[in-house]
Amino acid sequence: MRYILVLQWPGSSESDYEALIEMEDQLERRLAAHSRVDGHDFGSGEMNIFVETDDPAGAFADVVAALGRDPRWADLRAAYREATGEDYEILWPQTLREFSVA
Repeated sequence: MRYILVLQWPGSSESDYEALIEMEDQLERRLAAHSRVDGHDFGSGEMNIFVETDDPAGAFADVVAALGRDPRWADLRAAYREATGEDYEILWPQTLREFSVA
């Protein structure tokens, strides 16, 4: 797949990790054929879910449908990059100016 979509939240506790796994499971069930969950990481005060996709906007729409009502939605940061690239294009929130993965 051509792009990596990164979904990122602050997180450092055991309950944060459990929520990450639950959100990842929800996404695995809800993503369309153009996307697939490629795993997660947890540490340095953040937690990330990685989604491989050929359609970042479509994949993000699937994320909104799956997780948009989750209480953690308010803390979500989302961006994507080409699978072989380094520069991120920010999707959410629209006011975010910088994005990185620790």
